[in-house]
Amino acid sequence: MGKLVVIDGLDGSGKTTQFEILREKLAVDTAVKAISFPDYDQPSSTLVKMYLNGEISANAAEVNAYAASSFYAADRYASYKMFWEKNYLGGELILASRYVTSNAIHQMGKLPESEWDSYLEWLADYEYAKLALPEPNLVIFLDMPVEISQRLITGRYNGDEKRKDIHEANVEYLKLCRRSALYAAERLGWKIVPCSAEDRVLPIGDISGRLIQLIKEVL
Repeated sequence: MGKLVVIDGLDGSGKTTQFEILREKLAVDTAVKAISFPDYDQPSSTLVKMYLNGEISANAAEVNAYAASSFYAADRYASYKMFWEKNYLGGELILASRYVTSNAIHQMGKLPESEWDSYLEWLADYEYAKLALPEPNLVIFLDMPVEISQRLITGRYNGDEKRKDIHEANVEYLKLCRRSALYAAERLGWKIVPCSAEDRVLPIGDISGRLIQLIKEVL
Protein backbone atom coordinates (compact mmCIF):
# COMPACT_ATOMS: atom_id res chain seq x y z
CA MET A 1 0.00 0.00 0.00
CA GLY A 2 1.31 3.41 -0.94
CA LYS A 3 0.92 6.81 0.67
CA LEU A 4 -1.45 9.56 -0.43
CA VAL A 5 -0.55 13.21 0.09
CA VAL A 6 -3.05 15.91 -0.85
CA ILE A 7 -2.26 19.54 -1.60
CA ASP A 8 -5.35 21.72 -1.53
CA GLY A 9 -6.21 25.40 -1.38
CA LEU A 10 -8.42 28.05 -2.86
CA ASP A 11 -7.93 29.25 -6.43
CA GLY A 12 -4.98 31.64 -6.52
CA SER A 13 -3.23 30.08 -3.52
CA GLY A 14 -0.24 28.94 -5.59
CA LYS A 15 -1.36 25.33 -5.48
CA THR A 16 -0.39 24.46 -9.07
CA THR A 17 3.07 26.01 -8.71
CA GLN A 18 3.76 24.17 -5.47
CA PHE A 19 2.38 20.91 -6.86
CA GLU A 20 4.82 20.99 -9.79
CA ILE A 21 7.75 21.82 -7.51
CA LEU A 22 6.87 18.96 -5.16
CA ARG A 23 6.44 16.48 -7.99
CA GLU A 24 9.91 17.30 -9.31
CA LYS A 25 11.67 17.31 -5.94
CA LEU A 26 10.04 14.16 -4.56
CA ALA A 27 10.69 12.19 -7.76
CA VAL A 28 14.45 12.45 -7.17
CA ASP A 29 14.38 9.66 -4.56
CA THR A 30 10.75 8.47 -4.44
CA ALA A 31 8.39 6.73 -6.87
CA VAL A 32 5.70 9.38 -7.34
CA LYS A 33 2.41 9.30 -9.23
CA ALA A 34 1.04 12.83 -9.57
CA ILE A 35 -2.71 13.31 -10.03
CA SER A 36 -4.88 16.40 -10.25
CA PHE A 37 -8.59 17.02 -9.89
CA PRO A 38 -10.90 17.66 -11.59
CA ASP A 39 -9.57 15.53 -14.45
CA TYR A 40 -10.67 17.90 -17.21
CA ASP A 41 -9.17 15.71 -19.95
CA GLN A 42 -11.58 12.87 -19.19
CA PRO A 43 -15.33 12.61 -19.86
CA SER A 44 -15.83 11.79 -16.17
CA SER A 45 -15.50 15.53 -15.47
CA THR A 46 -18.39 16.53 -17.76
CA LEU A 47 -20.78 17.41 -14.92
CA VAL A 48 -18.03 19.29 -13.11
CA LYS A 49 -17.37 21.40 -16.20
CA MET A 50 -21.09 22.09 -16.63
CA TYR A 51 -21.25 23.19 -13.01
CA LEU A 52 -18.18 25.45 -13.14
CA ASN A 53 -19.24 26.96 -16.46
CA GLY A 54 -22.51 28.03 -14.89
CA GLU A 55 -24.66 25.80 -17.08
CA ILE A 56 -26.53 24.35 -14.10
CA SER A 57 -26.76 27.70 -12.33
CA ALA A 58 -24.84 30.95 -12.66
CA ASN A 59 -24.58 31.04 -8.87
CA ALA A 60 -22.54 28.22 -7.32
CA ALA A 61 -24.39 28.59 -4.01
CA GLU A 62 -27.64 27.62 -5.72
CA VAL A 63 -26.34 24.19 -6.78
CA ASN A 64 -27.13 21.59 -4.12
CA ALA A 65 -24.01 20.82 -2.06
CA TYR A 66 -24.59 17.06 -2.16
CA ALA A 67 -25.28 17.03 -5.91
CA ALA A 68 -22.15 19.07 -6.69
CA SER A 69 -20.12 16.87 -4.34
CA SER A 70 -21.29 13.85 -6.32
CA PHE A 71 -20.13 15.41 -9.60
CA TYR A 72 -16.59 15.63 -8.24
CA ALA A 73 -16.73 12.26 -6.48
CA ALA A 74 -17.63 10.43 -9.70
CA ASP A 75 -14.68 12.05 -11.46
CA ARG A 76 -12.33 10.97 -8.66
CA TYR A 77 -13.65 7.41 -8.68
CA ALA A 78 -13.12 7.07 -12.42
CA SER A 79 -9.61 8.50 -12.11
CA TYR A 80 -8.71 6.08 -9.31
CA LYS A 81 -9.92 2.97 -11.11
CA MET A 82 -8.45 3.94 -14.47
CA PHE A 83 -5.19 5.68 -13.70
CA TRP A 84 -3.69 5.25 -10.24
CA GLU A 85 -5.17 2.35 -8.27
CA LYS A 86 -2.35 0.01 -9.30
CA ASN A 87 0.28 2.63 -8.42
CA TYR A 88 -1.25 3.12 -4.98
CA LEU A 89 -1.65 -0.58 -4.24
CA GLY A 90 1.88 -1.12 -5.54
CA GLY A 91 3.37 1.09 -2.85
CA GLU A 92 3.98 4.35 -4.72
CA LEU A 93 3.54 7.81 -3.31
CA ILE A 94 0.44 9.47 -4.77
CA LEU A 95 0.67 13.26 -4.84
CA ALA A 96 -2.73 14.85 -5.44
CA SER A 97 -3.65 18.40 -6.29
CA ARG A 98 -7.14 18.59 -4.77
CA TYR A 99 -9.08 15.52 -3.66
CA VAL A 100 -12.10 14.64 -1.49
CA THR A 101 -10.93 17.57 0.62
CA SER A 102 -12.08 19.99 -2.09
CA ASN A 103 -15.69 19.02 -1.49
CA ALA A 104 -15.31 20.05 2.14
CA ILE A 105 -13.77 23.34 1.04
CA HIS A 106 -16.12 24.30 -1.79
CA GLN A 107 -19.43 22.57 -1.02
CA MET A 108 -19.81 22.43 2.76
CA GLY A 109 -20.19 26.19 3.08
CA LYS A 110 -23.41 26.08 1.08
CA LEU A 111 -25.03 24.47 4.11
CA PRO A 112 -25.93 26.06 7.46
CA GLU A 113 -22.95 25.84 9.81
CA SER A 114 -25.00 23.64 12.14
CA GLU A 115 -24.90 20.98 9.39
CA TRP A 116 -21.17 21.11 8.69
CA ASP A 117 -20.23 18.21 10.95
CA SER A 118 -22.92 15.95 9.48
CA TYR A 119 -21.74 16.91 5.97
CA LEU A 120 -18.15 15.92 6.81
CA GLU A 121 -19.42 12.60 8.16
CA TRP A 122 -21.49 12.04 5.01
CA LEU A 123 -18.54 12.94 2.76
CA ALA A 124 -16.16 10.51 4.47
CA ASP A 125 -18.75 7.72 4.36
CA TYR A 126 -19.62 8.38 0.71
CA GLU A 127 -16.16 8.71 -0.83
CA TYR A 128 -13.92 6.71 1.52
CA ALA A 129 -16.32 3.97 2.65
CA LYS A 130 -18.88 3.51 -0.13
CA LEU A 131 -16.70 4.45 -3.13
CA ALA A 132 -13.62 2.96 -1.41
CA LEU A 133 -11.30 5.77 -2.41
CA PRO A 134 -8.03 5.81 -0.42
CA GLU A 135 -7.89 8.08 2.61
CA PRO A 136 -4.99 10.56 2.61
CA ASN A 137 -2.01 10.10 4.90
CA LEU A 138 -1.52 13.85 4.84
CA VAL A 139 -3.62 16.82 3.75
CA ILE A 140 -1.97 20.23 3.40
CA PHE A 141 -4.11 23.32 2.98
CA LEU A 142 -2.34 26.27 1.38
CA ASP A 143 -3.92 29.22 3.15
CA MET A 144 -4.11 32.46 1.20
CA PRO A 145 -6.51 35.30 2.08
CA VAL A 146 -9.10 35.80 -0.64
CA GLU A 147 -8.14 39.45 -1.16
CA ILE A 148 -4.63 38.40 -2.17
CA SER A 149 -5.66 35.35 -4.19
CA GLN A 150 -8.10 37.46 -6.21
CA ARG A 151 -5.23 39.70 -7.32
CA LEU A 152 -3.29 36.64 -8.43
CA ILE A 153 -6.24 35.15 -10.32
CA THR A 154 -6.89 38.45 -12.10
CA GLY A 155 -3.22 38.56 -13.10
CA ARG A 156 -3.40 34.99 -14.37
CA TYR A 157 -6.19 36.00 -16.74
CA ASN A 158 -4.52 39.29 -17.71
CA GLY A 159 -7.35 41.26 -16.15
CA ASP A 160 -10.10 39.51 -18.13
CA GLU A 161 -12.73 38.92 -15.42
CA LYS A 162 -14.94 37.00 -17.86
CA ARG A 163 -12.46 34.10 -17.86
CA LYS A 164 -13.12 33.31 -14.20
CA ASP A 165 -15.36 30.31 -13.46
CA ILE A 166 -18.32 30.65 -11.08
CA HIS A 167 -16.13 29.87 -8.05
CA GLU A 168 -13.32 32.27 -8.97
CA ALA A 169 -15.70 35.14 -9.75
CA ASN A 170 -17.65 35.05 -6.48
CA VAL A 171 -15.55 36.72 -3.78
CA GLU A 172 -18.07 36.23 -0.97
CA TYR A 173 -18.40 32.57 -1.87
CA LEU A 174 -14.60 32.16 -1.78
CA LYS A 175 -14.44 33.80 1.64
CA LEU A 176 -16.97 31.25 2.86
CA CYS A 177 -14.90 28.47 1.27
CA ARG A 178 -11.84 29.63 3.18
CA ARG A 179 -13.82 29.55 6.43
CA SER A 180 -15.06 26.07 5.54
CA ALA A 181 -11.51 24.93 4.82
CA LEU A 182 -10.16 26.17 8.14
CA TYR A 183 -13.07 24.50 9.94
CA ALA A 184 -12.45 21.19 8.16
CA ALA A 185 -8.72 21.46 8.83
CA GLU A 186 -9.35 21.76 12.55
CA ARG A 187 -11.88 18.92 12.60
CA LEU A 188 -9.94 16.53 10.35
CA GLY A 189 -6.34 17.25 11.28
CA TRP A 190 -5.16 18.88 8.06
CA LYS A 191 -1.90 20.82 8.11
CA ILE A 192 -2.31 24.52 7.35
CA VAL A 193 0.57 26.26 5.58
CA PRO A 194 0.26 30.07 5.35
CA CYS A 195 1.18 31.44 1.92
CA SER A 196 1.19 35.12 2.82
CA ALA A 197 2.33 37.51 5.51
CA GLU A 198 0.42 40.74 6.01
CA ASP A 199 -0.41 41.82 2.45
CA ARG A 200 2.31 40.01 0.53
CA VAL A 201 2.79 36.53 -0.88
CA LEU A 202 5.55 34.52 0.78
CA PRO A 203 8.50 33.39 -1.39
CA ILE A 204 7.73 30.25 -3.37
CA GLY A 205 10.84 28.50 -2.04
CA ASP A 206 9.89 29.14 1.58
CA ILE A 207 6.50 27.54 1.05
CA SER A 208 7.81 24.52 -0.87
CA GLY A 209 10.47 23.95 1.80
CA ARG A 210 7.77 23.71 4.46
CA LEU A 211 5.72 21.36 2.31
CA ILE A 212 8.66 19.02 1.70
CA GLN A 213 9.30 18.93 5.43
CA LEU A 214 5.72 17.92 6.19
CA ILE A 215 5.65 15.27 3.47
CA LYS A 216 8.93 13.70 4.56
CA GLU A 217 7.40 13.17 8.00
CA VAL A 218 4.83 10.71 6.61
CA LEU A 219 7.05 8.84 4.15
